[in-house]
Formats: sequence, C-alpha cells, structure tokens
Amino acid sequence: MNIHEYQAKELLKAYGVAVPRGGVAYTAEEAETVARELGGPVWVVKSQIHAGGRGAGRFQDNPDGKGGVRVVKSVEEVGRNAAEMLNHVLVTKQTGPAGKEVKRLYVEEGADIKRELYLGLLTDRASGRVTIIASTEGGMEIEEVAHNTPEKIVKVAIDPVTGIQGYHTRRIAFALGLEGKQVGSAAKFIAAAYKAFVELDCAIVEINPLIVTGSGDILALDAKMSFDDNALFRHKDVAALRDEAEEDPAEIEAARHDLNYVKLDGNIGCMVNGAGLAMATMDIIKLYGGEPANFLDVGGGATKERVTAAFKLILSDSNVEGILVNIFGGIMRCDVIAEGVVAAAREVHLHVPLVVRLEGTNVTLGKEILADSGLPIVSADNLADAADKIVAAVVKEAA
Repeated sequence: MNIHEYQAKELLKAYGVAVPRGGVAYTAEEAETVARELGGPVWVVKSQIHAGGRGAGRFQDNPDGKGGVRVVKSVEEVGRNAAEMLNHVLVTKQTGPAGKEVKRLYVEEGADIKRELYLGLLTDRASGRVTIIASTEGGMEIEEVAHNTPEKIVKVAIDPVTGIQGYHTRRIAFALGLEGKQVGSAAKFIAAAYKAFVELDCAIVEINPLIVTGSGDILALDAKMSFDDNALFRHKDVAALRDEAEEDPAEIEAARHDLNYVKLDGNIGCMVNGAGLAMATMDIIKLYGGEPANFLDVGGGATKERVTAAFKLILSDSNVEGILVNIFGGIMRCDVIAEGVVAAAREVHLHVPLVVRLEGTNVTLGKEILADSGLPIVSADNLADAADKIVAAVVKEAA
C-alpha cells in the first residue's frame, strides 16, 4: 500500500525524522491559509498523487505549462497555483498518458538547499536484511544512478539481531560526504528512518532528495513510503491512510474478495490458483503468441463465491477477448472451481471464448460439471494445449 508524501512525512516526523513544515490543502483557499500559517517568504506547492516525476510532469489541459511541484513567493501565488493544479489531471512518466487527477496539495515552507542526496530503505531479498541505500546523486532516479554511475551508490545491510548501529550510520554519512555536525544529524536521521521502516512494516522508505541546508541541517525534502499489505492488520492507523482514489478500482474490488489481481495490457484473461502457476500461465500464453490481460491468483482455498467474483473481475476488463482458467487442485478442488466457472459464466452471460484446464483433486468430477453445463466451454488436456486453444480462439474471434 502506498501513501501520499504529506502522510509519509507525518509518520516519519513522529519517529524523529527531520522534515520541513507544511500542511495539506483541498482547495485554493485552504492552500493560502496554510501558507499564511507557515509564513514566508518562499513556499512550495506540491501535487499529491501516487506517482513520481511530479515536478517534471505536465497537466493535460496545459501541456506547455508548469509541472506538479511549484516554488512561489507570495500567498496570492500559492492560491493561484493551487487553483491551476487542483481537480486537473497531472501526467508524469510514472502515471502513463492517462495521468492522475490532483485532489489534494501539500503546501510546504521553502528550504535553503545546499546539497541534494538520496536515502532509501528496503528489504534486500538476496541478503534477507533491511538494506540502506544512499547516494550523493539526489533529486534523480536511483535506477538511473545505478545504471550510469554505480560507484556513487553505497549499500549497508543491517543485521536484524543487532539492529542499526552507530557505525552503520557513520559509514553512510561519510559516504555522502557529510562532515562536522552534519554527521551527527545524519546519524540521527538514518536511525529514525530505520526504526520507522521496521516498526511500521514498510516495503520501501525513500527520501529523494535528502537535503543539506545552508545552515547544515539534514531534511527530508520529499518522502515516499510503501507498506506490506500482509502486515496492515497490525497498523490500523496506517491502513486508514489508504487513498482508494489513487488505486485501480479492479484491484480494490479484488482485495475485497481476497484475490490477488494485477491488470495488464493484453487480451487473454487468466484465472489461476497459485502465484507461480499464474506466472507460468502468462508465460506460456506469450509463448503461443498471445498477451495476458491480467495476473489473477484465486488462492489455494478459494470458494465458489470467490471464483465467481474472479470471473466477473476478468470480464470487467473491456480488453478481454478470451479467458484461460488453469487450476491445479491440491487444497483447491476442481469441482469447486468448475461450479464457480459455470455459475459465473451464466451470471455474466459469457460472450468470449473460455478454455479450462483442470488437474488434481476431483478433476473427473470437475470436467463432468463443465461438460454438463451446456455452455461453450473448451476443455484442455494440459497447459500447452490450453494456451494453444485460447490463443487460436481469440485469433479466430478477431478475424
């Protein structure tokens, strides 16, 4: 789960991470009020959407105008720029051409920026440890730095037994070229960010840029936080920060039914039990010349109702021209899947080709249910056969 910049800064501030003062606004008038309360002479008005590249982005109705992050020098300018941004669609390289509508802003006090650095925390799968990534190249994408100048990145893995230690933070501070009182400030900053990461069950904490001010202070000028969905039950306050308007409606609906769903750009819908089998199914669809429209894992213990919900979810995508159901019945019984497929096909008035491959527990009964349904469901003997049949069916329909 992702949250907005202002929400991330509020959480990090509670852990002792230094952030500039600011306030959220939903109208131009509220933006001016926040600016007056902060005091001048410089403010930054920031669009709050779940996407990076806001400053370099452009609004759909004014592609030659200013971006989604603006530095202004009067309260009147704050209000004017807020009005130009709120309720308008901002397009960045991360939103795609559709962009995202700006429904809230963050008005922040200006900062005297002397240096821009990068700090990120994530779980490194190779080491199985929380790893701190830092670079002197702040304000730009860390992937670009890793590609062009990898020597400018330092990584420090933290042993979960000992937790973060002084030598960890000092190593990072020195690698960033900090000196004097900046080292102590950075050490406190990094230790606080690590504590927030661990205690809030974060997937990512990214500070880009981390700045050094003219007076030598260390501040998080921007902040991004993402959380492990599986741990949100432990953090009701964090879960309450979710902004469903920033998420795909289909993925929200999938979550309500305990389905793992990700929309893709293809035209063959997939319903599979198990993430690994789902990945293999998408791969073999591509191997046979098709394009998967989604990743959808119904889980190992799906009910008839969940299968029906999954079927409806796939068909809610107007790009879907065919569906491949691939089920291996271990914990999941093939007859339950078959009943769900039949019920869903009847309820939504199936209008696209459907190929079903069943294997495992109660497979014979499952195939009998499909065959006796009277619906135009094509059975497949194995995964290759299923992929071949659904791709051929979609091509035939298109012709």
